[in-house]
Amino acid sequence: MNRMREIRVEKVVINVGVGKTGEELQKAQKIIEKITQAKAVKTRAKVRQPKWGIRPGLEIGVKVTLRGKKALDFLRKALETKEFTLKESQFDKFGNFAFGVAEHIELPGVKYEPELGIIGFDVIVALERPGYRVKRRKYKKAKVGKKHRITKEEAIEFAKEKLGIKVVK
Repeated sequence: MNRMREIRVEKVVINVGVGKTGEELQKAQKIIEKITQAKAVKTRAKVRQPKWGIRPGLEIGVKVTLRGKKALDFLRKALETKEFTLKESQFDKFGNFAFGVAEHIELPGVKYEPELGIIGFDVIVALERPGYRVKRRKYKKAKVGKKHRITKEEAIEFAKEKLGIKVVK
């Protein structure tokens, strides 16, 4: 097989939307940093939601981006909570997929801490092929060709073969 056609996991993003600033956001940040062993970054609101007291620029969430071996290790732990089963609708047309974990204590090896509480989080997985760097580089940026992009079907096949995921309708 052509090495340039091989699909790989580019990154895994773990996202928690708290919806408030203050103590709850700090707790979510501690939990996310503890389960991923990586530094978390606060995310800001982009739109105004007066009913919930949200305005643009307000810190309302936390996220961590993992790459390489750390990303694959965390992904396998997170998929255990879903029993390695995902729906077809969780894959997008560009070959990425996402799923949610209702409670962080479902992850294997994570203990409940009463002072931090329980949070849920989203896991977003971005897939890529060698050569995708052309869309991110600074010099001579270019689009990834249509034939080189990952389709939904290719992503599902990759998930079944490499990650052992069972995809249901």
